[in-house]
Amino acid sequence: MTRAPIRIVLADDERMVRTALRAILSAEADLEVAGEAATGAEAVSVVRDTRPDVVLMDVRMPEVDGIRATERILATLDEPPRVVVLTTFENDSYVYDALRAGAAGFLLKRADADTLVQAVRLVARSDTLLFPSAVRALAAEHIRPASAPPAWVARLTEREGEVLRLLATGLTNAEIARRMGVGPATVKTHVASVLAKTGTRDRTQAALRAYEAGFAKPVS
Repeated sequence: MTRAPIRIVLADDERMVRTALRAILSAEADLEVAGEAATGAEAVSVVRDTRPDVVLMDVRMPEVDGIRATERILATLDEPPRVVVLTTFENDSYVYDALRAGAAGFLLKRADADTLVQAVRLVARSDTLLFPSAVRALAAEHIRPASAPPAWVARLTEREGEVLRLLATGLTNAEIARRMGVGPATVKTHVASVLAKTGTRDRTQAALRAYEAGFAKPVS
């Protein structure tokens, strides 16, 4: 059975950037550009109308920036898309704020076509962090660990804590299962519990929450 294509919204205030992204993504049989937006406010509206799977969101846009637009999308839709923020600089504090707001990952605007395509596929259909080493480097640059562990740390079981630390390194459920000697279904259950107890939406937010709490280290 053929999968439905991954539907994407492009949000960037530069028309040339959107045109280039559309050309690259539309050339792939499993990807479909569902809409475009030139501002953050327009991105929210287009996403509501088209209900895409993934949004490529410029982190810096007029009127409403990519951070606020991400927050609005995630807060107002029952089944929101995965948001990947686009940035020129990988250590941009705006990108870190966007990840904390709920973006699933970030992508450099200078990334090549293959990297762009694979990033969209990965974030739409996988259970791993997008470019985990880049997320860890960004976290190491901007996070100041809490002086005392937050309350959620004490609520984690030993197994859930182990899962969270491994998840934060970028391992998939299957890789975590092999590392822990359990089945993937068990890991999936633990991950769901970790997200609930940390009050996070996805793996990226959970990893950041772990770094901020000092529960996991963004660099080894």
